[in-house]
Amino acid sequence: MAKSNAARIARAEAEHHVKVKVQPVPAELDRLIHERVRLAIVSALAVRDTLTFNELKSLLKTTDGNLSVHARKLEDAGYVRCTKSFEGRTPRSDYELTGSGRQALQRYLAHMEALIRATRKA
Repeated sequence: MAKSNAARIARAEAEHHVKVKVQPVPAELDRLIHERVRLAIVSALAVRDTLTFNELKSLLKTTDGNLSVHARKLEDAGYVRCTKSFEGRTPRSDYELTGSGRQALQRYLAHMEALIRATRKA
């Protein structure tokens, strides 16, 4: 498909002496981070060293189950690290953003900024 588009553009330029500016195709969006709750988790952890499960739940105004499922997906991807401990008899889960999670967020934000710039130019 890319070859046929490039060929059509080249033909149009040659036949009509028209210059067509071709925008580079951005990389695929990171679907893991693109989901609203997961993006909120990663964004919150990007500005704080750690957040507890309860802090995240309160900040994001979500349920235990919803937060748990989304945090686990981020953990499985290696974007978030969870450390479990006890405060007395109460379990505590502390979350932090990993290096690869921070890089994934930066790539995602760069992609979104590129989309915004392209849309504003159009």
